Amino acid sequence: MEEKKLDVNSLIGFLLIGGILLWMLYMNPSAPEEVEQTTTEQVVTPDASPEITPAQAVQTSDSAAIAQAASRLGAFGYSATLASATENETSVENDVLALSLSNKGGYISEARMKNFKTYDSIPVYLIKDGNAAFHLNFTTTDGRVLNTKDLYFEPSVTKNGETTVVSMKLKVSANEFLEYRYVLKPGEYMLDFSIRSQGLNDVFNASAPITLDWQLKGYRHAKSIPYENRYTELVYEYDGGDDDYVTDGTDEEENISYVAYKQHFFSSILLTDTPFPNGKLTAEDLVEDEEVDTVYTKAFASTFPLELKGGELNYNMNWYYGPSDYKILNDYDRNLDEILPLGWGIFGWINRYLFIPFFAFITNYMGYGLAIIVMTIAIKLVLSPVQYKQYLSQAKMKVLRPEINELNEKYKDNPMKKQQETMKLYSKAGASPMSGCLPALMQLPVFYALFMFFPSAFQLRQKGFLWADDLSSYDTIAQLPFYIPFYGDHVSLFPILASIAIFIYMMMTTGQSMQNMQQPGMPNMKFIMYLSPLFMLIFFNNYASGLSLYYLTSNLITIGIMLVIKNFIIDEEKIHARIQENKKKPKKQGKFARKMQEMMEQAEQQQKKGKK
Repeated sequence: MEEKKLDVNSLIGFLLIGGILLWMLYMNPSAPEEVEQTTTEQVVTPDASPEITPAQAVQTSDSAAIAQAASRLGAFGYSATLASATENETSVENDVLALSLSNKGGYISEARMKNFKTYDSIPVYLIKDGNAAFHLNFTTTDGRVLNTKDLYFEPSVTKNGETTVVSMKLKVSANEFLEYRYVLKPGEYMLDFSIRSQGLNDVFNASAPITLDWQLKGYRHAKSIPYENRYTELVYEYDGGDDDYVTDGTDEEENISYVAYKQHFFSSILLTDTPFPNGKLTAEDLVEDEEVDTVYTKAFASTFPLELKGGELNYNMNWYYGPSDYKILNDYDRNLDEILPLGWGIFGWINRYLFIPFFAFITNYMGYGLAIIVMTIAIKLVLSPVQYKQYLSQAKMKVLRPEINELNEKYKDNPMKKQQETMKLYSKAGASPMSGCLPALMQLPVFYALFMFFPSAFQLRQKGFLWADDLSSYDTIAQLPFYIPFYGDHVSLFPILASIAIFIYMMMTTGQSMQNMQQPGMPNMKFIMYLSPLFMLIFFNNYASGLSLYYLTSNLITIGIMLVIKNFIIDEEKIHARIQENKKKPKKQGKFARKMQEMMEQAEQQQKKGKK
């Protein structure tokens, strides 16, 4: 194929055309006034959108465009004429918290914890990139329905020592406005916040509702999103001190004094000095697939009506953006400690007045992993007398087992008689199967309180021990190349060790008794022994390693105490001899035992008459 070449004539033609274009541009430049006029004509062309944002109006500096925006906004159109009618932000901070406030809407558009990182070393943001919104909806006297999220506030920042005050004003005129006022004090996660209006009694339509809407999508901050999501919830206080929560759904309540969007170890809280008369509270679980939905945990939304007083708004409130730490929340004396799931009734009491102070004390002198072990040892030593009684009861029942088997064989055709003789044997020997259950029941409040304590212990967050790099999350000794439902994509060692310890403990305490209780035709009772270790192995693989460390330590200590009691304290031969002595002694029956004996004898007599 012949190659095309650029000849001399073509080259001269291109140069001449280029020269002519340059000469035309040089001789005919567009005047600045003409460029501006062209831009203005593009803005007001009939084919364009009839609605012009205040920011566009300010940028064009066109009186007609400003008038159009002001007309659409009514009295609040004045704000569209101000230089603040842009989407700029005002940034303030203290030594623990950094905030940004948006001119558009006047709300907090970014909240960052300065002293904390996520599991992957990114700063902890509670608000960022539009995951939160805060606005008022209201109707004006001329029938306009407006939302503050679409309006522009004028910011001003003042300093009072180390305290920073930010005033965001949505203006009707120089002296008429709706104001959000934020006060950030040094070292505080809590901000003073107020909503007030001045000179708007003729602007607000008093017969139409004014509503406050607050929304937030919680970012994931922890390594295990299902574990973090389990403790992510909306908590609120109502009726002067009662509290409740929403994990997935909607609640409606009256006289609400605070609402907390709790994201396990961090919380965003709105408090009000004047309780909202009612409110609609919603939480939505955003994690449908744990492998895919890994950015957000839950979406929260709250809607409250605001009341005018003398035609004006005047609410004193507070914002809290900070850690879900019991000490910090409790120090505010606003019942914010109720946000933490420490347990109801006696369980919460044990945590608040025993475990939390004791754990805080010992962590002053040692690392957090060692503190868990020391705390577990102290608890087991305190409960050792109860465990001694439990094991003593088990030893008595073990000694009596041959005689109980004889009664079962002798009266196998007469269940009523078998029950009577068995109760007589227990009474004479001074033993009871219930005496072993009661000590175990006494320990349940302690065990449940600890089960609630460790997931709420903010101090454990990102504290390492042995192979675990974070006691508030799972430990990992192996990463699986696939995902197992309910188990996860990793292997945690602490749950494995705790499962083995639980299995050994159950073999020592219930293995023999379950074998003796096995009856023909009944399902294998020994399966129960394997259920608890299996549950620990699977369920706790994604739980906090600190909780698994506690269970491991607790069961190892329990096994040790039982071996000491069995080998050095309790002598089964002496127990048997004591039982035989008790059987020889006349034993006075109590009223309850005597009444039960009489009822059983009457039932036996009626059974005999029925057979005749």
